[in-house]
Amino acid sequence: MKVDVLLGLQWGDEGKGKVVDVLTPKYEVVTRFQGGPNAGHTLEFEGQKYVLRSIPSGIFQGGKINIIGNGVVLDPALFKAEVEQLEQSGHDLTKRLYISRKAHLILPTHRLLDAAYESAKGKGKIGTTGKGIGPTYTDKVSRNGLRVGDIELNFKEKYDAAIARHKEILSHYDFKYDLAPIEKEWWAGIEKLKQYKFVDSEHFINKTLADGKKILAEGAQGTMLDVDFGSYPFVTSSNTICAGACTGLGVAPHRIGDVFGIFKAYCTRVGAGPFPTELFDETGKTIRDLGHEYGAVTGRERRCGWIDLVALKYAVMINGVTKLIMMKSDVLDGFDTIKACVAYKINGIETEDFPFDICEGVEPVYTEFDGWKTDMSKMTSVNEFPEEYNAYISFIEEYLGVPIKIVSVGPDREQTIQL
Repeated sequence: MKVDVLLGLQWGDEGKGKVVDVLTPKYEVVTRFQGGPNAGHTLEFEGQKYVLRSIPSGIFQGGKINIIGNGVVLDPALFKAEVEQLEQSGHDLTKRLYISRKAHLILPTHRLLDAAYESAKGKGKIGTTGKGIGPTYTDKVSRNGLRVGDIELNFKEKYDAAIARHKEILSHYDFKYDLAPIEKEWWAGIEKLKQYKFVDSEHFINKTLADGKKILAEGAQGTMLDVDFGSYPFVTSSNTICAGACTGLGVAPHRIGDVFGIFKAYCTRVGAGPFPTELFDETGKTIRDLGHEYGAVTGRERRCGWIDLVALKYAVMINGVTKLIMMKSDVLDGFDTIKACVAYKINGIETEDFPFDICEGVEPVYTEFDGWKTDMSKMTSVNEFPEEYNAYISFIEEYLGVPIKIVSVGPDREQTIQL
């Protein structure tokens, strides 16, 4: 058996949570392989709305095992709040959620370091969510991190040493903080974590594959936020691409099956960083309002623009995407004209290759399409699609060289059409 991978192809917020929930019935196990509580996956069904930060989106499908993989960084306090919210909604996760012993822990002082670093950057701020993700991955790479498995060993000794080291770093910044209330919440989170099953997830996942069971790996953020291949330095601290599933779960490359690439029918971005197709006019505001484009975790207003096929083609190549999924088609229902970026003009020269740096001097070249001017939110079949919408889909498929297999026409899990 193979591990199928589902990931975002843009700057995150593509709608991965909903699609994982829709696809989960085909799988026995759903995993998260990177990122942390800076990622919010929103799911809506049966009149309820849920936002998952660290827990895999397959948790709502009864009988499925969900695994937080080794590539994830986990904040015990936020984990506690997340699971308690789900418990209040009637979802008991203790028998269905496993946590990798090799997943790194976000310490209380990681959040403080995140805030101190960002404040010191002044106008050069990255736009971090302040959840301590970057400092946690920094400690991981510098071999100073604490992992979930350490909870079972001489944990307090390791914790105290890490906190002391962080306090020393913070002393060099003009940054005031009160650690006590943050620590109190954090230790309560540790007690909550202990109620769940810690596993050597690489062994568990490979044995599951050997037993002939199917696994779906869920990515967080999006390809253009990948620390290596995204719009650096305005990126996250992990590998959000398909290769990250191998290192974030402990599976070999030949074990990867289908790669589902998710993208919106337009494009959004949260925080700072380049965005070639961003719209600063009334059209951009309309897309934001119709698409409810506000961060699921931060509540921050998302920047909006037309779809960027240059960046998408790059993302398809990097990830080896085999099937495409287009979200939020319904947001564009009312537009007379819809645009798609098909090339960049840099210093007067057109290119379809994604460049080393898109921070300055990149001018999008657009192809225009007639809008479909139809309410798609009630559609349930491909046969109902207007000609203009079919033309838009066909153009994207031809440009990217990969078929679109699923389209979403609304936020509910039922508003999903398979092509």
